Amino acid sequence: MTKVSMTVNGRPMSGEVEGRTLLVSFLRDQQGLTGTHVGCDTSQCGACVVHVDGKAVKSCTMLALEAEGAEVATIEGQAAPDGTLNAIQAAFQEHHGLQCGFCTPGMVMSAAALLKENPKPSEGEIRHYLEGNLCRCTGYHNIVKAIMAASGQDVTSIAAE
Repeated sequence: MTKVSMTVNGRPMSGEVEGRTLLVSFLRDQQGLTGTHVGCDTSQCGACVVHVDGKAVKSCTMLALEAEGAEVATIEGQAAPDGTLNAIQAAFQEHHGLQCGFCTPGMVMSAAALLKENPKPSEGEIRHYLEGNLCRCTGYHNIVKAIMAASGQDVTSIAAE
């Protein structure tokens, strides 16, 4: 076992891990941050997306030890301390960008990374960016609409699929 320490959602966290422990397992099992979901264990679905040092990563493909000393942000850290949703979360709620909710944490974290990179993405750019995130319920239309709304853009022009 090896000690690993990182800052998660602005708070220092540490634990003992085996060398093969994935970041998603460390966050969920040791730190109780169960909003980061394990969907496929093969990096295909995007349900486990977190930010490590400001970059979106699929936490099922990163060892916890690789995050030693890193700044990690999870879905639990997106809302304000009083529980007020951030702009992306509020847009997902307002524009029905979720159904079962399983993919939502990964979608929100991916959307946050996209909007940091490109504050006013086009519909096509959003769809391209989300190619690594799977949703079995929504058909993506309302997810795209929510991300456009969160970026301050008019969503009336988005055609239904």
